[in-house]
Formats: sequence, structure tokens, C-alpha cells
Amino acid sequence: MHFLSSPRRTALWLFCSPLAFSVAHAATPSKTHHTSRHAAQAVPTATPAAPAATPVAATPAAVTPRKTAGARKATHASAEEQIIATGRHSRSEQTVGHIQMQRTLPGINPIKSLQILPGVVFNNADPWGNNEQNSSLFIHGFAKNQLGYTLDGIPLGDQDYGNYNGLSPQRAVISENVGSASVSTGAGALGTASTSNLGGTLEFTSQDPRHELGGQLSQTFGSWSTFRTFARIDTGDFGNGNSAYVSWARQDARAWDFAGHQGGNQVNAKFVHQDEKNKISVFFDWSDKVEPNEDGIVMPNGGSLYVRPFMYPNLNEAIKYYQNSSAYTSSGLNYRNYYSAAQRQDYLMYANWHHDFSDNLKWDTNIYYHHDLGEGVVAGPITAAGLPTLFSAYFPNQSSSQLSDVFGGSGMATRTTEYWDNRGGITSTLHYRVGKHTIELGGWYERNNNTQARRWYPFDVNNPTTPYDRQQNALINQYTNYFYTNTWTTHLQDTWKISKNFTLNAGFKSELVYTNGTLPVAGLPGSLSPSTAITVPGGTIASVKPFLPAFGALWNITPHEQWFANIQENMRSFEAAGYGNATPWGVTSQAAFEEFKKHGKPETSWTYETGFRTNRHLNAGPLTNISGQLEYYHVHFSNRLLAVASTQTLSSIVGSATTLTNVGSVSTDGMDFSFTAQFGPHFSFYNALSYNKSVYNDNYMNGTAVVHTAGRNVAGVPNWTEKFVASTRWGNFDAQFIGDVVGKRYTTFTNDLHASPYALFSLNAGYDIKGIPHIRSLRVQGNITNLTNEKGWSTLNTTNASGQYTAFPIAPRMYFLTLSATF
Repeated sequence: MHFLSSPRRTALWLFCSPLAFSVAHAATPSKTHHTSRHAAQAVPTATPAAPAATPVAATPAAVTPRKTAGARKATHASAEEQIIATGRHSRSEQTVGHIQMQRTLPGINPIKSLQILPGVVFNNADPWGNNEQNSSLFIHGFAKNQLGYTLDGIPLGDQDYGNYNGLSPQRAVISENVGSASVSTGAGALGTASTSNLGGTLEFTSQDPRHELGGQLSQTFGSWSTFRTFARIDTGDFGNGNSAYVSWARQDARAWDFAGHQGGNQVNAKFVHQDEKNKISVFFDWSDKVEPNEDGIVMPNGGSLYVRPFMYPNLNEAIKYYQNSSAYTSSGLNYRNYYSAAQRQDYLMYANWHHDFSDNLKWDTNIYYHHDLGEGVVAGPITAAGLPTLFSAYFPNQSSSQLSDVFGGSGMATRTTEYWDNRGGITSTLHYRVGKHTIELGGWYERNNNTQARRWYPFDVNNPTTPYDRQQNALINQYTNYFYTNTWTTHLQDTWKISKNFTLNAGFKSELVYTNGTLPVAGLPGSLSPSTAITVPGGTIASVKPFLPAFGALWNITPHEQWFANIQENMRSFEAAGYGNATPWGVTSQAAFEEFKKHGKPETSWTYETGFRTNRHLNAGPLTNISGQLEYYHVHFSNRLLAVASTQTLSSIVGSATTLTNVGSVSTDGMDFSFTAQFGPHFSFYNALSYNKSVYNDNYMNGTAVVHTAGRNVAGVPNWTEKFVASTRWGNFDAQFIGDVVGKRYTTFTNDLHASPYALFSLNAGYDIKGIPHIRSLRVQGNITNLTNEKGWSTLNTTNASGQYTAFPIAPRMYFLTLSATF
């Protein structure tokens, strides 16, 4: 079935409006090639001279093949790219296009670009949204590791920090090469290559090569020494249907509250061959990034603290600071590390083949491989946060001064969490149309070999480590986990076009995930927290659901209005991670592991959503077009798994052993309302208002104590959010005023503490200069983020404990200027 492509409209109203929604019928599939599992489908397009968007019903003359994002010209004034599109499926899906992403901020994380959509709450302590350690995402009550993510149909994993089965979108593709970013806020398509999409999917597409020989060179300057360069060369069409591009990006920006620099280098290359029956795409990504992390504040113990900056690279200051132990251990919670950083190097490759056997039978296959070498590194005092207990297990009967000598005489140690991941797989889907039915049959297989290790290295006062070094010759190899995971999914779906205006779809997905976790290196007795904890040998556990059904309906009520409904069940497989994580391999004993293996259940959810879409041209004075969507959803989330910490160690660098606990279910009800109002050829206003009520249904036990969570709001999820974008365009000039208002968020499961609401505003303005010899377009763009210099908490590390939580600050106001030349 094909409810997956979004309509493109080239009407004058869209040309003048940087933001617009459109609604269309589920048109008959056309003979078109595409790069992902999204089936090519005919879409209605208005004529360029039309004063407003065409009705949703398409006439034969209006039906044209869908073009891929890469086939669109990347001129910023292009009338051919929809900036925000509303999908015409039996479920809610909305898309942000390439132009809007780069207007929001050049180089933006594609996930952050979705922040303007209803139901999406994204937080990060840097303006691009790139820092993974302090990144959070909630969609309809589900956190980022309970969602599904793909790039051109390739699985990106669950986006947990220290990800074990994928990589972040900004490491998978250069921001300037992203064609579109889409979010299904209720339930994703059955064919989505994910085993974590309880609460919806985020799908990203890379641009195809352009058909004309040319290139692009962009340079961004800005606050805190920002220096971002992007360069791309397109071959244009050569040979018989061949085209390609190669691109490079480098970003360097000083962290806004300490002297560390964030960024790195990234290379993308893509080749496309297209003929009458085939489309073959080959994509390559190399990413090498280092991101010194923002440090969080433990609240309310942080008192008046808003930032907790690292002292790097001032080594002498750090040594003197740590010598005065009361300066950083008086609260035991907000001591300062010397530095912390996430180092990530990735290689991602895929080859996609789309083949048309006939007008009615089409086939898509993706083969991919991903290699990741990552390291999370922290340098700090050896006398803080439970470290003396840990070190005494490996260096018994040593005084603090003797331990300092062991670690290099600085009073500090360097800790790493090291990741090594090799995964590869294949997705394949057949699309067959017979009569009024469109049948989709597909499958996905992935083999993932993943290693996670915790090690400790010296911090030599004469040869100190830095956030950018890869560590060598560990003093302590605390523990190492190996995980071997085989993932098998299949799906079958039928779309029945009962009449011209009414369509039903039904299908199911089978999900089978088998993980073998082993422990070649175990933590010594007494080295963990609490001292009685162990790292378990592990074994094999399966996450299996052979039947996950889905049902949907789509009714074109009028040529302008559409009703949709969808019901779907999903499962999240167990994370392949060890000590300290909410997984079977992170429990406190082998007996607990075996018990969970027998009786444990994976998390599941039932999602119910229904809504109404409209798109109408009006003659109401200055108001010339209105389009929008109203959606209601209900979710029942079962078998919620929680890692209940054995000790209260929010700030501990050691971490804590956990008990994996099924804490019951969560019920969610909510509504999303979004619209775009067009005021003549020069102005538009987009608004998205969301209400969400996510509630824990059960209490649970923490040891012998009852944690009273039943009836409490889900921590970290605001009840209300409001987003808007006011846009204008006059000739080659465009500008936007963007707002993001997030309501109160509870920070503990018992709702005894909360973070205050905040409102963030930003501005962008650009001008396209034409007529320069040998340059198609020169764009000058300015951006201001956090316009009012709002102070507040962005990402929250919520906790099952009462009385405290960890929070990360909102980045201050920043200014950026981008010059971009297209040749």
C-alpha cells in the first residue's frame, strides 16, 4: 500500500509561503523510480499560475510522477519544494523540507528541524541540536529511544546516547544534503526498519544528485567562534541515466560555557543510475566528530547554579581546585569535571535497487553496512563520586596520595566508555497492484555485533589527556560486554480502494529479535555501586511478537477535506546494553537474568489515532488560503521497563547497579492542531498547538518501598506546547519569526518537582542575489537563536527518585551569518 509520499504543489501561494500544508487523495501509483521503501505515487500539482492551492482531488491532467528530493534544484527561492507537508495517509505524518531546515539554522540536526511540528518536543543544549549526550526528544509521551528512525529506509537505531544499534541522523548524512525530514507522531508504516518504534517514526531522506553540472559552497560564521564550511560538487547527468555528487562539511564551534570546541569533519557521496525500469542508488557517509559535553546541574541541590563549566584546558586551575576537596564534594552532587566529550567515527554505506517488473509489480531492496568506533570520555578528580571504593578494588591498601601517583600525579583519572559496532543488513519489499488492491510484502534482516567497554586511564600531570584524544594503555579494564543480535521482521499489508473517495488498509508485522550478550571481562568484586553488585555473565534472550496488527481508513469527504483513522500495535525489543541500563543484561545477578529470561516481557503499545485535514482557497479579505489538521490520539503503553537504581547516584561517575522492573502501563490521550494561514502573496502564519496527558497507571516497588506513581504525569512530558512560524517573502528577500513554547514538565516520577515553562524565539532572514556571472545564486542569510536570551532548563534527566533531578541549561542568544553560492 502506498500512503507514503507527500504531495508537491507549485502554486503561487506556496511559492510565496515558506510554510504550507496540503492534502491530497491517495492517487493511483505511477510508473516512477524512488530511493527508499516509500512507493512512488502520482501526486497532484497545481499550475504555476494558479492563485491558490488546487483541491485535493486530482484530475488526470494534474497527475505527474513524484520527483525525489535530490532532483529539486537547491535554490532557496525555488517554488517547487514544499516546506511543510501533511501526508495523505491513514495516519498522521508531517514533513519539513530542505529549505525550511536550512532557514531555521544552516547545518541543523534534522531531528531539531522537526521541533516546529505539533506533538514534537526536542531539547538540546546547543543551537544546532547536535550534542547527543544532552539531547532529549518526546513525541506523544514516548522518549527518543522508544521511536523509530531511518535514512532512505536504512535503520538508524533507537538514538540512545552511546547508541548500540545505529547512529544519529546528523552523523549519517550532512545536514545540507537532507532532502526532507518526516515524523509519524502516532504509528509508523509497517515496513519501517525499526524495533523500537512504540510511539512513531522519524524518516529522513538524502538528496539525489542534481541533473546539472554544478556545485555549492557555503560558509557560516557566528557566535562562540562558529566556523562551518560546506562544499558539494554535482556531476550532472552523464552516461545513460547516471549522476553523482560528493560533498564535505567541517564544523568548529566553541562550547558556549567553556573552552572546548565541538565539531568535526564529514563526507557524503551518492551515485544514482536511472533508466526505464530501474533506479540504483549508492550512498556513502564518513563522519568523524568530537563533542565536548555540556555538564548538567543536579537540582535543587545546585542552588543558584545555571552552568557547571569544565576547567579544560586550564590544568593548573583544575589541580588547585581539586586539592580543596570541600570545593567540589560539599554537596556531593555538583562537583566539576575537568572535561567530558563524545568521540564518534562512523562509516555508513548502502546500495538501493528499485525495479519495475511491470506497471503493477515493483520491487525495492536496500543492502547496508555501518561501522562505528566511539568513545565517551570524562576526566575528573579521583576522590569524588564513589571512585575511592572502585579504585580500592583494583589497588587495595593505597592511600589517596598513592592513588594519585598511580594515575599520574594530577589527582585526576580519565574514564572511558568505549563502543565498537559492526552491523549490516537488507530490506526488501514487493508492491503488487491487482484490481482495487495494492499489496505490500516485505522483510528486514540485520546482524549487529556490538561491544561496550568501561576502562580507566592515567591522567599524567606531565602529559595530560584532552577531550580529543583516543586513550591508550588502560590501567583498569573494569568490564566489557559483547552483544550479537539477529533481527528479523516481515510485514504484509493490503490497501483496498473501495471507492473513488474511500480506502481501507489492513496488515501486520512480525518482529523477532535474538540477542546473545556475553561478558568476557567482569567487574571485580567491590568495584561497582553498591559494592555487592556484579556484572552478569548474561546469555541469549529473544524479543518476539509474530503478529503486530495495523488497520487504517482514509475518506476524502470533499475535494478539500479528508478524514483518517489508524490503529496499530508495536513492540520495542530489549536494548543490547549491560551494567547500569534498563536491560536484562544490566541486572544485579545471573539468577535475576535467568528469571527475567523466563518471565520478562518486552514493551508494547497500542496506538489509536483519528483526524481531519483541510486545504481551502478563500476570498476572505487578506486571508487567501487555509490548510490544517486536527488529530486526536490515544495510546496504551504496556510492560514499561525501568532500571531501578540500587543507590542514589545521579551525579556519580561510577554509576549504579540496577534492577530491571516492569512498572506497569501508561495511558496517553492528546490532541494536535496545526494550520497555515496564507495572506496574499507575501505573508503566511503557521501555528501548532498540542495537548498531551500521559499518566502512569501503576505504583511499583523499589526494594521494600512503594513508589507512588499511579495517576502521576509522565516525567519530562509537557501537557501543552505551542509553536508558530510567521513568514514573509518579497521578491528575493525572505524572513521568519519562529516561536517554541513548552509548558511545565514534571522532573520526577512522583511529580514532586517540576521545571518551569519556557518560550524560545528565533529570527532568520535571507536574500538571494541573482545575475552574478558564473554563479546561479548567492544567498546571504542571518540567524538569531534564543532571541530573548531566555534562561531555563532544556533537557531533563528525570528520575524515579523524589527530591532531585539533573537538568541542562538552554543555550544563550547566538548570532550567525551564512554565505552560500550555488554554481
